[in-house]
Amino acid sequence: MARTIIIETNGGPEVMTLVDRAVGEPGPGEIRIAQKAAGLNFIDVYQRSGLYKLPLPAALGMEAAGVVEAVGPSVTHLKPGDRAAYATSAPGAYTQARVMQAAQVCKLPDAISFEEGAAMMLKGMTVDYLFNRTTPIAKGDWVLFHAAAGGVGQIACQWARSEGINLIATAGTDEKCRMALDLGATHAINYRQGDFAPKVREITGGKGVQVVMDSVGKDTFEGSLNSLVPFGMMISFGSASGPVPPFDILQLAAKGSLKLTRPTLFAHIADPAVCQDMAARLFAKVASGAVRINIDQRFPLEKVADAHRALEARATTGSTILTM
Repeated sequence: MARTIIIETNGGPEVMTLVDRAVGEPGPGEIRIAQKAAGLNFIDVYQRSGLYKLPLPAALGMEAAGVVEAVGPSVTHLKPGDRAAYATSAPGAYTQARVMQAAQVCKLPDAISFEEGAAMMLKGMTVDYLFNRTTPIAKGDWVLFHAAAGGVGQIACQWARSEGINLIATAGTDEKCRMALDLGATHAINYRQGDFAPKVREITGGKGVQVVMDSVGKDTFEGSLNSLVPFGMMISFGSASGPVPPFDILQLAAKGSLKLTRPTLFAHIADPAVCQDMAARLFAKVASGAVRINIDQRFPLEKVADAHRALEARATTGSTILTM
């Protein structure tokens, strides 16, 4: 049996309950993993609230790290005893142990701790696809990144610095702005002190940025479009402030033939070879010291509701993990 967080209805943090679940044995293409820690992400909130629909009852959690206990037939890249970490499209990471598909589970280098592995897989591979797999970004280009003091944002600031990319960070407090600058952002804007788009234009000599990476959604969408150069790329990859309302696509033409995409990590890692390649690039960044994984909040599994409340209140910085 394994302690597991599930929901039987959508709603606030209080709908999450802790139950004991049988784990079972892995079948073809599967592994059983004993988990040391799980990561917390906004997608967990979206699934809990019902913004992203799951068949109920459902387990929650999209990333974790631990030790492989058993492998099923046809699994060749992992063996019992391997340290491993994953991000996956199949929820269920808020648990002490689980049986799951092996294709998106990656062998974790000894230089990276279980807690770091749990905190970085979804966030770090998200940063990888933002910078490497969505639109060409060259050394010296300008990128605007919202919520830069969060788990994804802190990795993005460091990733941009390591690639020679100019990253303009936004955050909700002066302290979070300083944090983003310390991590590698070229400039930082407190978005609570007025419209950020004119400030982006000022920083870039009136030109704007080549790329916006926006996980905030409703509150920043219009300003993000207004921050782009002609033919610039708007990457909307989250909805922390709520979903973007319907808008007139002709705005993209009027604002300079802009491009807009709404990618997901899970479309990228659906190909196991791509997933392993993305993870290897992330592991190399972390192992080299170019990217440091900052775990600023730790909650025991039974306090998961408190973790969700802190995340939704934007009271967190860096990564948040659940310990088993």
